[in-house]
Amino acid sequence: MKIILASTSPRRKELLNKTGLIFETKESGYDEEMHLQMSPEELSEHLSFNKAKAVFKNNKDAIVIAADTFVVFNGKYLGKPKTKEEARDMLNMLSGQEHEIITGVTVMSSNKTVSFNSKAKVYMKKLSAETIDNYIKTGEPLDKAGAYAIQEKGAVLIEKVDGDFFGAVGLPIGRLSEELKNFGINVL
Repeated sequence: MKIILASTSPRRKELLNKTGLIFETKESGYDEEMHLQMSPEELSEHLSFNKAKAVFKNNKDAIVIAADTFVVFNGKYLGKPKTKEEARDMLNMLSGQEHEIITGVTVMSSNKTVSFNSKAKVYMKKLSAETIDNYIKTGEPLDKAGAYAIQEKGAVLIEKVDGDFFGAVGLPIGRLSEELKNFGINVL
């Protein structure tokens, strides 16, 4: 059975590679609707479901895996900043604070669909204006939810993580490998 990761994220591709599965990647083209009035868990699963559906409609012979990750802080959903100023605002907001990273995942085939989510609580260090400016200069914050990459240079901004680290990166591979068994795919 062909497996498709409905993402062009290098992080998700790298994580799925850890399972040893053979897969291809396809961009979903789905425009994320971060404004919907849903709980963070529901929204993460809704977004991943629609990404999977967008790829599945042209790949009905495949198992499609899709995910969506965002940061939740004080009831606000933080996706990817569009500008350096927006990244600075997000990092100032998260500085010295705890927040959640939620990843919704959907696995879809012709006869079955399952969606689930993974949460991690992240504690960010108190950041100086200089640290934030230096981090923004790396360019890393501009394509990361919450304006930082927990597994890259942004790791130095983090005090600790409680929960699924791989889910916080963008794909909870432990839970995903368990769910794939229900689709007849064994990892390891």
